[in-house]
Amino acid sequence: MAAGEGTRLRPLTDRWPKPILPIDGRAVVATLLRELAAAGFARVHVVTGHLADQVETLLGDGTGFGLELHYVRQPRADGSADAVRRALAAGTEPPALLLAADTIFTKGDIARFAAAAVDADGALAVRRLPPPAPPHRAAVGIGDGRVVKVVDDDPANPLASAPLWLLGPRAVPFLADLPGPPYELAEAFQRAVDAGLTIAGIEIGKTRDLTSPVDLVKENFPYLGSR
Repeated sequence: MAAGEGTRLRPLTDRWPKPILPIDGRAVVATLLRELAAAGFARVHVVTGHLADQVETLLGDGTGFGLELHYVRQPRADGSADAVRRALAAGTEPPALLLAADTIFTKGDIARFAAAAVDADGALAVRRLPPPAPPHRAAVGIGDGRVVKVVDDDPANPLASAPLWLLGPRAVPFLADLPGPPYELAEAFQRAVDAGLTIAGIEIGKTRDLTSPVDLVKENFPYLGSR
């Protein structure tokens, strides 16, 4: 999912889409695609929207990443569930891994998450670093390895949502008839949980993201992080 407007990063994202901004000097979406290829994935649908041409020009047909890339346009910022519905309509087949194209995961975590989620109806990744920071990074309630509350309001819960999901065939119908716009994956997965589907909660390692313009400096010039 690479269609978001990145409003918290303005004014930078008025000129450049968030997925092509760098961490460690490399476009975040490019690092993410290389990690997907290393995990054994072969075909990726990239949902673009805001400044879509820049993302599509950078990534090309995917051969530079060892992947087969297909592009799907999301004309309006109608939410994560809408982005996934468009990818499914374009040919993505569940079970499918869903990722936001603005986050770098600990090396190997994508492959480990996919392997751990293989027998579930769906799965959500959670992390301790960075910690929950509502409203944009909610806590996730987990019991016995299964998601209980996709958006948990317990301030003592240290497990934050991460933009990495597994959508199995039985969970797909819950993308329909959501309130909105925007139409959000959190609501779809909560409905699946409430219906009794097995939605696994899988803890991964630290992630890195660009939330504010200051992060762009800190994530690319680590010697400045000591202050």
